[in-house]
Amino acid sequence: MDTLTHALSGALLARATAPKDLQPGMLPRRIAAGFLTAAAPDLDFVVGYLGDLQYLMHHRGISHSVILLPLWALLLSWLLAKILRAPGGWRSLYGICAMGVGAHIAGDLITSYGTMVFAPLSDWRAVLGTTFIIDLWFSGIILVGLIASLIWRRRRIPAVAAVLVLLSYVGMQTVFKERALDVARDYAALHGWKGAVVDAQPRPVLPFNWTVYVSDDAAHHHADINLLRDTPRELPADAGFFARMDAPYRPVAMAQWQRSPRYSDAPHLQPLVRAAWNSEAMAVYRWFAALPAFDSLSEGGRCVWFLDLRFVTPGRANTPFNYGACREGTGDKTVWRAYRRAPAPAGSNNPGRVPL
Repeated sequence: MDTLTHALSGALLARATAPKDLQPGMLPRRIAAGFLTAAAPDLDFVVGYLGDLQYLMHHRGISHSVILLPLWALLLSWLLAKILRAPGGWRSLYGICAMGVGAHIAGDLITSYGTMVFAPLSDWRAVLGTTFIIDLWFSGIILVGLIASLIWRRRRIPAVAAVLVLLSYVGMQTVFKERALDVARDYAALHGWKGAVVDAQPRPVLPFNWTVYVSDDAAHHHADINLLRDTPRELPADAGFFARMDAPYRPVAMAQWQRSPRYSDAPHLQPLVRAAWNSEAMAVYRWFAALPAFDSLSEGGRCVWFLDLRFVTPGRANTPFNYGACREGTGDKTVWRAYRRAPAPAGSNNPGRVPL
C-alpha cells in the first residue's frame, strides 16, 4: 500500500476509535498521531540506499513485525507525545500508535509484495494478495470517510461507517480472488494438469481485474481477466490513462493465455539459465520471487535475466524487480554476479545493469 493511504487510514482509525471522554484538544493530537504512526513503518525505505539486495531482504521486515509492534508503539508514542505536547504523555497516545502500526501491517498484508510479520524471528513473508498496491477505490473510501468526519466533526459515525465499508470492500476483493482462483483451477483441470499450482494477483483500476496463473516446474500459464466483463473493452484513439490500464483485462470466456517459461523454452539454453538461477548470486531473489520466470539473455549470453510475474502489469513500460546474473571471469575462475536490470544505454540493444 502506498504511504499516503497508510497515513490516511491511521487518521481514519484514530477518529473512529476516539473515546467520547477525550480531554479537550486531544482529538486533533490523536488524529495526527494516527496519521504519522500509520506511515512510520515505511521509513524502512532507507535500506534501499544500502543496495537493492538489502532492500529486498529488509523492506517490510522488522518495521512491519507484529512481534515488535508493542515496542514501535512505545517509541512512537513517546516521541509524538513530545512533538504534539500531549497532556497525558505517551500513555495517552500509546493505544492509537499501536493501532496505527497495526493498520499499516494489515494494509500491506492485503497486497502482493509480502510482509515479514514475524521478523526478526522468521523471514517468512505473509501475503493475502487481495488488493493492488495502489487501489484508488480503497484510498477513496478512506478519503470520503475523513471528509465526512470533518463535516460532522462532533460525531465519529462517519469514520466508523468508512472503516466498515473499507472492511467490506476488502472482503469483496477476497471473494473475487477466490473466483479468479477458480478460473485458474478450471484451466488446469481442462488441460489435465493435476500437479499444477494456481495463483491470482490483483490488478489496477477495478477490483474485478486479475491476472491468474497455472504453474508447474517448467512454466507459468497466465491470463489477464475481468471477472464481470462479457465483451472486451473497446479502446478509442483518445482513451485516457485509466481506460488504457483497464482495457487489457478480458472476459473469462475470452481470456488469452500466455506461457512464461521458468528456464527458457530452448533446450540448448536451459542449462545456462538454470545455472544462473541456482547460483549463489541469485539466492536472495530466489527467496523473494513468488512467480519467477526467465526474461532474456544479453551480452552474448553472459547475462541471464529474470522477472517476477507478480509485478508484470499490462500497460506498464518497465517491470520492477527485474534481476539477473552475469558470468564474470574465465575458465575455472568464472563466477556469477547479481545485477538489477536497467534501461539499455543509448545506442545499445543490451539492457543496462546495476550491481547489487
